[in-house]
Amino acid sequence: MASQARGLQNFISDLRNAKSKEEETRRVDRELANIRKKFTPTGNKLGEDGSNPALSSYQRKKYVWKLVYIHVLGYDVDFGHPEVLALVRSPKYSEKHVGYTALSLLLRGDDPMINSVVNTIRKDLTTQGAGKNGGPAGDAVQSLALCSIANMSGLELIQALHTEVQQILVSKTSTPNVKKKAALCLLRLVRTSPNLVAGREFAPHVAQLLQDRHLGVLTSAMSLLNGLAAQNFSDYESLIPYVVHILGMLVLKRACAREYLYYRTPSPWLQIKLLKFLQLFPHAISSPSGDSGPSNGGANKAYVSQLTSVVSKILTETDVSDSINKSNADHAILFESVNLIVVWGSAGPVQLRDGAMKLLGKFISVREPNIRYLGLMTMAKLAQLDGSSESIKKHQATVLVSLKDADISVRRRALDLLFVMCDTDNAERIVDELVAHLVLADAAIREEMVLKIAILAEKYATDLRWYVDTILKLISISGDHVSDAIWHRVVQIVTNHPQGDLQAYAAATLLVGASPRRCHETAVRVAAYVLGEFGFLIAERPGMSGEEQFRILHQHWATSDQQTRAILVSTYAKLANLYEECRPLVAPVFARCKNSVDVEIQQRAAEYSSMREAFSPEAVEDLLREMPPFEDRRQSALEQRLKEKEGDDSAAVLKATRPSPAQRQRAAQSVAAARAAEDAATAQENGTSNEGEELDAPAAFDADDAVEEEEEEPEPLMSPPGDRNSAPTVGIPKEVIPAMRKAFSNLCTSTSGVLFENALLQVGVKQEYVGAQGRISVFFGNVSEKTAKTPLHHFRVAVDEVEHLRIQKQGTQGLLDEDDTGGCTVAVRTQAKLLLLVEVTAPFDDAPAMRVMFETEDGSKHEYPLRLPVVATCFMEPVTLEPSAFMQRWKSLEGQERECQEVVKAPANAPPIDEEYMNRIAKIITDGLKFGRCQGCDPTPWTVSGAATFRTGAKDLNGNNINVGCLVRVEANPQAGAFRVTTRTLHPLCSKAVKNVALVSIKLA
Repeated sequence: MASQARGLQNFISDLRNAKSKEEETRRVDRELANIRKKFTPTGNKLGEDGSNPALSSYQRKKYVWKLVYIHVLGYDVDFGHPEVLALVRSPKYSEKHVGYTALSLLLRGDDPMINSVVNTIRKDLTTQGAGKNGGPAGDAVQSLALCSIANMSGLELIQALHTEVQQILVSKTSTPNVKKKAALCLLRLVRTSPNLVAGREFAPHVAQLLQDRHLGVLTSAMSLLNGLAAQNFSDYESLIPYVVHILGMLVLKRACAREYLYYRTPSPWLQIKLLKFLQLFPHAISSPSGDSGPSNGGANKAYVSQLTSVVSKILTETDVSDSINKSNADHAILFESVNLIVVWGSAGPVQLRDGAMKLLGKFISVREPNIRYLGLMTMAKLAQLDGSSESIKKHQATVLVSLKDADISVRRRALDLLFVMCDTDNAERIVDELVAHLVLADAAIREEMVLKIAILAEKYATDLRWYVDTILKLISISGDHVSDAIWHRVVQIVTNHPQGDLQAYAAATLLVGASPRRCHETAVRVAAYVLGEFGFLIAERPGMSGEEQFRILHQHWATSDQQTRAILVSTYAKLANLYEECRPLVAPVFARCKNSVDVEIQQRAAEYSSMREAFSPEAVEDLLREMPPFEDRRQSALEQRLKEKEGDDSAAVLKATRPSPAQRQRAAQSVAAARAAEDAATAQENGTSNEGEELDAPAAFDADDAVEEEEEEPEPLMSPPGDRNSAPTVGIPKEVIPAMRKAFSNLCTSTSGVLFENALLQVGVKQEYVGAQGRISVFFGNVSEKTAKTPLHHFRVAVDEVEHLRIQKQGTQGLLDEDDTGGCTVAVRTQAKLLLLVEVTAPFDDAPAMRVMFETEDGSKHEYPLRLPVVATCFMEPVTLEPSAFMQRWKSLEGQERECQEVVKAPANAPPIDEEYMNRIAKIITDGLKFGRCQGCDPTPWTVSGAATFRTGAKDLNGNNINVGCLVRVEANPQAGAFRVTTRTLHPLCSKAVKNVALVSIKLA
């Protein structure tokens, strides 16, 4: 063979001896030219298959091997395919071997030339028995064909040959070697084309394979079975007894051929595949297949008993071995068994869980880092099972030691396990240990530790003052790794829990924490926010007056970044509003900030400094009062961040998403406090109101307020309607309000959508506008079939009359009745309809109010105050201006009363501001606000300018319609992630209205 392949060996030697890449490339190009010349016959007399008939067998094999080697080195080989196919068609094994190897590497399954050799491959697949006339044996040829099909696996090739592959696999005459390759080949085909095999029809054939005595066949069959079951496991549930039987033979009886013993462990790879298959059926241990007849009940019970014995023996007889290879194999089987116990959950035998926990406790204390790593990871999974918490706590000290391991991967798994084993009883100790270790932890794990400590402190804090103290410790120890989401969460919790002295305690603690000259910037941010909101609670204490609060915060101004300064400016405004002595201190700061290069700080300072001149003292007081409670979302930002880092299936994520007893208790206290406040408001209303006045609609649905922070949610309405009866009126549920606000904002720039929806009612809107006129259809659908299935009686709608709109109303009979006893009935899955024809007569900046009233079957009365999405931009007509004309009009509209300006931050989850983002902003201006795009007004792509005319139906003295010209500019700051919206019109209300709708639309972009 050496003499025959001398040309190939010399070529390989030349390439290995090349001193540079260029020299190697020249040698390859020279060889490719020589091979191409050899493959081209004299006189171009090609054979029928396109090959050179003059080449000898030795030459053809040698040159094809060279092409294969060149291809493996990464060079393109785009010729010689006919010679490869000629070798595949050859009856000699040596030529077929070379041909199939080259076919697998040089051609793909979707190559057109494959069609010419499909019949040859099919013939080789069906060749069985010993070779004739000295030809190759059938199983050798079949193996070559199967390997080649698996490597190419094009869709056309699969469709042509998958039937033959399945027949070879299930044929009784196929040798074990061929069955192994057929199973793996079919697995590759199924992964490429998942619908290739019908599960229920193919399962009996797999059952036949699982009864084969050859362990190699069983191992390949289990690889195939796991691949099929991963796609549709229910079709293969009937194979569980066969799998358990094989597992029992290997583990209990150790029935294994000598060649499949690996360090005295019977076929560990097969055992692992069997256990992985059983993990797909978590209920197999407790509830055997329900369609089994009475005769199968005993068999099902037998395999459950056998499976329990197998897992128990694996747990009890696995130990740390001196041989690394044996130890790795045994522990791979062990950890798959523990994973099986985890999958079974509470349905599995308790003694198996206890045995697994005891064994894992032993493994997490060994010196071998790989075993410790797997032990910690598997114990974290086992800790999720009910009833496992007490047994895990016994190993807490050992896990804390692993937290100081030299291997960072072991430290991460120890941190996960501590996170999972934490509960109300040991939370303070674990958190304190983690905080103490944070001082010594390296930077690679600090961020993860800070995040998990923050989640645990919030989750298990029976006293929220301890939670505040813990977060302050995190900031002082590792402030650079405390993300914004963590200190935002502190602010939310302090704001949402006015009970007790938490707010005053947090303000005092943060004031002391911010007192040192050297203080982390995150501490300054949270202190500034909390003192601005709740600093008045401690102003009477010694050394904590308003002036002292300003002095302590302002000492950090010079070293703070722009985001912190923006928070400080807002805090200064609130301090100046509360304390007279702070106003002379704050005024110079605002004066300097008016010239700041940062638009956010500049705008805040300008607005706060001019606020007292523009508004009454009462209005300023309302604007600067403390923020309302934040919305309680189902999943906090910290839990979302943990899920992004570790994935949905992580043990830590599953732990974090389950509410703790302390969290449930705090939620119950918040609900009780809200009910008490509602009862107090109801009692006050009953005692002081003689007019039967109703509560106002939620302010959140003014177009003017739609740009406010999402967290500022009004409380749900629950008030007596005055002169009706003593039964309270059910208002808008609090959980519906955020979605309701977003729906209103969307409808301000779209033609149709859902305005409101809860468990009883859905309100949809469809609108169209031409000039100064509009047609609005409002649909009220009864959607209670999902819950109570109740008709809505005395269903009425009241639309408030406003001066700037002429409104004509018509609707379903009784819908517009004013009497409480009137109205219509909206049955389940039916609708009532309201049609409004409107004409605008003057500029405006608010949306008309609408009240929806009805009663349910149980007598409860509902009243929902809504806002119709009729805003000023609905009556715009686009105008296209040249850049010079636009800038001339823009300058002519300068003036404080004609201009409105505001800066809005891009949403936290928004992509970076780029040209694609600006194209979306431009589409909002043109399609949503109905402005004409004025391009070329600015030299940068970060500005969008537009012009429009606000149409009204009012007439001037000459009988012409009164219209208002409107201009808008949206300027982006990609570095700050913010937009500045400026509007200029001849009417102040138009400027304000356009700005508000633009801000809402940009937030939703």
